[in-house]
Amino acid sequence: MSDQRDILGMKPIDLTLAYRKGMRGFDYDIANTKKDHGWNARLLHIYSHAGTHMDAPLHFEATPATIDQYPVSSFIGKAWKVSLPISVDGHLIEEEEVTAQLDDFKSGDSLLLETGWSKHLNEPRYRDGLPRISKELARWCVANGVKMLAVEPPSVADVNNMRELTEIHQMLLGGGVIIIEGLTNLHQISGKSVTLAAFPLKIAGGDGAPARVIAFEPA
Repeated sequence: MSDQRDILGMKPIDLTLAYRKGMRGFDYDIANTKKDHGWNARLLHIYSHAGTHMDAPLHFEATPATIDQYPVSSFIGKAWKVSLPISVDGHLIEEEEVTAQLDDFKSGDSLLLETGWSKHLNEPRYRDGLPRISKELARWCVANGVKMLAVEPPSVADVNNMRELTEIHQMLLGGGVIIIEGLTNLHQISGKSVTLAAFPLKIAGGDGAPARVIAFEPA
């Protein structure tokens, strides 16, 4: 398929991981084949928080809100890329690391945290050594009206520490911040800001869902 480089004067950058056999939380069976049934089709088995995905408040019962209850306007807006190259496992991302790069942030804008972590996708450290959002940064995001907080690791908090995992998710989701996890290709964004679009599957009662996430910057 052709790669459309210009959409209304904007260059699209796909920030979404491809779902593949062997990816944690994803698998498929062959349901139909062109030879035997007239068309090809797969039966997909997807954990709601596998790959590139969006969390709903219900995920950690921050509120009863589910993924299908988000208005579509929640999924698009201005986002600022914050470059935080991280090589040390378990790094705690502090408020000042992020705010030092945000001269023109306004309430309702979103954040894209570029840590380079997606390059570890097929390594144990991708999940077990991920960089984490500090409580202070989570509070700042809520207080300053961050619309979407989007990160490369599969979680915003230590998946092996249930207390931290619950606390950070409840702070963000309960404070109205949409969480997007499992991004890639953030290094392809050349400027400081983009238009971010992140559309999850509309799953009734869903605690989260896979999402196609795209950044648009001037062509």
